[in-house]
Amino acid sequence: MRKAYLLLEDGTFFEGLSAGKIGTATGEVCFNTGMTGYQEVFTDPSYYGQVLVATNAHIGNYGTKDADTQSEKIQIAGFICKNFTNKYSRPMADLSIQDYFEKENLVAIHSIDTRSLVKHIRDKGAMNCIISSEITDKAELKEALKAVPSMEGLELASVVTTSEPYTMGDENSDLRIAVLDFGTKKNILQCFVERGAYLKVFPAKTPVEEVNAFNPDGYFLSNGPGDPASMDYAVDSIKEILPINKPVFGICLGHQLLCLSLGIGTYKMHNGHRGINHPVKNLVSGKSEITSQNHGFGVSPQAIAENPDKVEVTHMNLNDDTIEGIRSKEYNAFSVQYHPEACPGPHDSRYLFDQFIEEVKNSKK
Repeated sequence: MRKAYLLLEDGTFFEGLSAGKIGTATGEVCFNTGMTGYQEVFTDPSYYGQVLVATNAHIGNYGTKDADTQSEKIQIAGFICKNFTNKYSRPMADLSIQDYFEKENLVAIHSIDTRSLVKHIRDKGAMNCIISSEITDKAELKEALKAVPSMEGLELASVVTTSEPYTMGDENSDLRIAVLDFGTKKNILQCFVERGAYLKVFPAKTPVEEVNAFNPDGYFLSNGPGDPASMDYAVDSIKEILPINKPVFGICLGHQLLCLSLGIGTYKMHNGHRGINHPVKNLVSGKSEITSQNHGFGVSPQAIAENPDKVEVTHMNLNDDTIEGIRSKEYNAFSVQYHPEACPGPHDSRYLFDQFIEEVKNSKK
């Protein structure tokens, strides 16, 4: 029952109880509205460098299981919740959440008013924070917080990308997809493998000539953390790939990078979208889908309006009309801002993987 403390960049202060590792954690505070799938969220590389607030009141009640992870480790910088429990109901669970956090060296705080915290963040916008179960002096917390860099302008994909290329799927497949790994989730790759593709996953800064030596039939631009506008190396690579005119598909950060390579700018959102029930309309089919989302940056609608010959907007968020999907008018490339692979979340949008595979097959013909 050791005390822990949370201090936001604007001076807002909370006192709670410690969970996980005794220590201090810093990063940009954000909140996720999903009621399930906490372990998948913890291990999503797109969250790297962020302190996550769970809006669901109970965390830990079904334990943790290795099969649910979306990367090799926990990616969030710290964790905040209301009710934290080690008593779990799932017989298949490997560890309690406390044991899992201790194993992963994650600092967490619980027993605070997360509803009040989320309302404050919602109104004031994204900001840095510090949580600690070892520093008790508010002035010392404030000094430590000053050293935390802003997420805007921060390049993080090169931190979470694979260190070496690796392959997945049947090497005899006639569908070869090159994955540019900016922080991909395991389930994205599995969605391609389930559709018969053979993948080679490349580190974020791999030269395009090395990627092309794999002789891919299509290219995938993955999700990931950080500010896309700080990733000139990725934008330059995509600019090299597009004229090859093989199908290109981007998700989340990959969507933003594709747009930047097409001359469409991005911006830092007030809060971003993080949850598993965000409604999106497919403007091509007229159908809506409930989506899983995790992003703090978006594609500028003003930039699209100023460059009408660049892209067609294919998907739009029904909550705030932000851009959720585009298709290039010049190249064989499309992308979405949300996560069609889910994990966690609904499977409404998995048709996009089928669409990409079909485009790869047609391109080969």
